[in-house]
Amino acid sequence: MPKKERKEAKKDRNEEIVKILIENSVSLQKVMTNTSIKLDALSNNISGLLRLFEMSARSFMDKMPIQDLEKDKEFLNKLNMLIDQNKTIAKGLTLMEEKIRERVYGGEEEKVPMMPSSPMMPSNQMMPARNPQAFEKPEFKKLPRF
Repeated sequence: MPKKERKEAKKDRNEEIVKILIENSVSLQKVMTNTSIKLDALSNNISGLLRLFEMSARSFMDKMPIQDLEKDKEFLNKLNMLIDQNKTIAKGLTLMEEKIRERVYGGEEEKVPMMPSSPMMPSNQMMPARNPQAFEKPEFKKLPRF
């Protein structure tokens, strides 16, 4: 094949590649334009939906009877009282446990911090330390009767 024919074949091939690139570029621009239009429509729909939720929330609050609000406040007050009672009971139980532990194990023992077993138990609660030898030879004592 002569050089002239190779140059023309190469030139034709380059022109073909340029045409394909132009077509791809135009196609990509069409897709991007279409995507932009759809995103704009989606944004408008979401804005409309948000306005609808705001209007329904306002309507709901306007139509909600005052009696329901007072019942909710009363219910919350009862829950708060129940939580306070639960805290008091938890404190009483931990104090009882300390007294029983003192009776069972005797006088003053070294105190170590105890991990709270529930969120209602105070974190500054103390528990007597155990002797490491007690784990090797378990010694069981009966609890006193009340």
